[in-house]
Amino acid sequence: MARAVLIMGGNIGDMKPRLRHAQQLINDEIGIVMHCSHVYASKAWGFTSGDDFKNQALEVDTDLTPYELLETIHSIENRLGRDRATEAAYKAGTGERYSSRVIDIDIVFYDDMILEDDDLTIPHPLMQERDFVLAPLSEIVPHKVHPVLGKTVEQMRKELLARMTDVSDNCMRV
Repeated sequence: MARAVLIMGGNIGDMKPRLRHAQQLINDEIGIVMHCSHVYASKAWGFTSGDDFKNQALEVDTDLTPYELLETIHSIENRLGRDRATEAAYKAGTGERYSSRVIDIDIVFYDDMILEDDDLTIPHPLMQERDFVLAPLSEIVPHKVHPVLGKTVEQMRKELLARMTDVSDNCMRV
């Protein structure tokens, strides 16, 4: 049994029911959800959008391997309405690296595994730069140590907040 920490979010449509539905599917198909953060709102990161994102972190016990976990996550995202082809077309047309989305579920941690290949990177490579990840993680796994950086989630968030110049970029619990 492994302990996976996931972050999920989106900014299209009514996100709170979609996050609840995602959590139910994760519990049914991935493993028991041990901890769940509150929902947090944040501005789009890395692109411009008029719609705020809603994000939530989950800690899950799973028997799935990291690659099985990723495959199941993609299946759940598809069933909840994520259309990666439409997102790719938007990004190609605008030159943006990111886009609005119905749902996005990422693996942040998988036990203390360090994995990097073309399909999957664990821990999530940009988590320490994103308050929309660190704020909900601080609620459920504040003392989890990043296996590469050697810092706790709580430490990474404090350092990020100290570097942020615009407080409106902070994540807010909703």
